[in-house]
Amino acid sequence: MKISTFFPLLVLFFVVSCSGGEEVNLYSARHYETDLDLYDRFTEETGIQVNLIEGGSDELIERIRNEGVNSPADIFITVDAGRIWRAEEADVLQSVQSDVLEEEIPASLRDPEGKWYGISQRVRGIIYHRERVNPDEIGGYLDLADEKWAGRICVRSSNNIYNQSLVASMIEQYGEAETEEWAEAFVSNFARDPQGGDRDQIRAIAAGQCDIALSNHYYLARLATSEESADREVANAVGIHFPSREFGGTHVNISAVGVAKHAPNRENAIRFLEYLTRPDAQKFYIGDNFEYSVTENEERPEILDQFGSFESDGINVSVYGENNPLAIQLMDRAGWR
Repeated sequence: MKISTFFPLLVLFFVVSCSGGEEVNLYSARHYETDLDLYDRFTEETGIQVNLIEGGSDELIERIRNEGVNSPADIFITVDAGRIWRAEEADVLQSVQSDVLEEEIPASLRDPEGKWYGISQRVRGIIYHRERVNPDEIGGYLDLADEKWAGRICVRSSNNIYNQSLVASMIEQYGEAETEEWAEAFVSNFARDPQGGDRDQIRAIAAGQCDIALSNHYYLARLATSEESADREVANAVGIHFPSREFGGTHVNISAVGVAKHAPNRENAIRFLEYLTRPDAQKFYIGDNFEYSVTENEERPEILDQFGSFESDGINVSVYGENNPLAIQLMDRAGWR
């Protein structure tokens, strides 16, 4: 393994590459083995050593901010547009203009000022029980407020950034008043108090605790391809619905990357970002992680083909962060705990 990974985050010094040559320093809130393989490939191809520090998003943002002009961070990587917005608000990122990035990454999946770029797509689908629910009666997210779903919906806490970003996008699309009215009715349809993660919601459907849930698509893909037969049985019991544009479109989120404000290896950082858009690099995201590519015409795992295509709502993901404070307040007023 060519990657230098340093723990814990309380360590206040940065260990430089033992090679003494070209390097790029990543502060990453993504924790996937396939990412490490991706970084290895970059080093093999370019000779640029990848030094990696891992941690939670907020923890890494605060670390970069506290390190100031002396920060060794070149790149910040996180999941969810709401979290990359927090980095932007903390003023730890810089604008990057790149013809490659602007050509390969759709405008809706990157910051208008070039402070961050989406590197993979994460779709928040509506999970349903195959026998108890006809997907034709679901429609879109707004339809989950219908009284026919009373006592039939499972969902995780409003503290979860994925749910906050969904509500933030709905505020952008439908306005605050209509979204709050929806949230109140949605909460009244809960089968139980919000709890657990996305996979827990899927398992609750299979166990008969509810009929409908919200989940990022890759959690279902991982259950469906698990080595554990119990996980596969859960996945077989449910389906995933992506709202069409007729019903407002499907909510799309991202993993995102930005160049740190005081990056000591800025050119290497930009080269790394551009590398991530290449087809051979994108395959690392859409393979074992089951995320969707940000570029077009990529081969996908069979399980994603089984899910079918989705029609994005077309909302620029940058609004998820901008609307996040309002979304949290709205969810709290609606009683979504």
